[in-house]
Amino acid sequence: MMATSWLCGILRNKLAVEKQRVASSGPRRWSNDQTLRLYLILALLPLTITVQAQVTVPSAASVAPAAKQAVSSVPADATAPVAPWKFVRLIKMRNPGAASLDRRGALYVADADNNLRQYGPEGLPLNTYAPAQPGHVAQVEAWNVTSTLVFNDDRQQLVLLDRFLTPITEVRLADFLDGTVRVATLAPDNRIWLLDESNLVLREFDPNTQLVIQNTPLDLIIGRSRPDFRFLRQYQNNTYLVDRNTGVYVFDNLGTYKKKMPFTGLSMVGFRGDELYYYADGALHFVHLYNLAERRVALPPDVPLAEVRQVLVGESFAYIFMAAGVSVYQYK
Repeated sequence: MMATSWLCGILRNKLAVEKQRVASSGPRRWSNDQTLRLYLILALLPLTITVQAQVTVPSAASVAPAAKQAVSSVPADATAPVAPWKFVRLIKMRNPGAASLDRRGALYVADADNNLRQYGPEGLPLNTYAPAQPGHVAQVEAWNVTSTLVFNDDRQQLVLLDRFLTPITEVRLADFLDGTVRVATLAPDNRIWLLDESNLVLREFDPNTQLVIQNTPLDLIIGRSRPDFRFLRQYQNNTYLVDRNTGVYVFDNLGTYKKKMPFTGLSMVGFRGDELYYYADGALHFVHLYNLAERRVALPPDVPLAEVRQVLVGESFAYIFMAAGVSVYQYK
């Protein structure tokens, strides 16, 4: 700043000297040297004034004008954590069992008497299915919306219900298979995947033709380990088989083995968007299905973690299962 003022002062003095020299020369014509010196002084004077006016110099990465201070576009609280949980209600139910969500967010839960109960996304009751001959509900699959599968493992029976929980058909697996089915699920094409535990074979069954159309032996895949199969689910053209002892086995929609995900100690997994999730160690663990990125979400602080049995997460609501019932939370 001081150097700029000093330079301006010198140029102004030079300009005054040149004016006096021209005046003393009278009517004579200016020399070329005088003209050039006066031109240079007049040309440099605005430049020095401009340099003096520029008091703020932006950083190299800034897009702000040179004479203005760059303003950050990031809010001050952009990194502040956002709580994903908001309690809605408690569905009072003694020892809730197998459960599932459909594409619309409706919740399906087997109660202690093995009746299937249907609730809206906010936890309000809709319909109930009470079978004439109740059996233990090992798995429920309702993702298809148009039909819901109920698998009774003690009776080795499949029951298909419509979206109002009215029975469509029943299938006695003993009429088609020699082995014992441990877990079962409904595929998007209304075919049924079965895990034949007696023969260690993953089978695809068509209830319309009542034929087994795919068989995938698991003995070479599992090796010498003793499996403890707990859950089966098809999602985005892949079939996920949960073995509590060794992990989650992944097959394509034709039953071809693809890989194993090393998540042990699980009884079920869920899916939300492009993520697989499971509950373990007091938190929800989300794993991206394609880039395998992982993230962890703690449960609400008011939830007694020792009582949590399973967690289901929908698009807008989450459901925490405990012995006293199901806590419904709005989930962001």
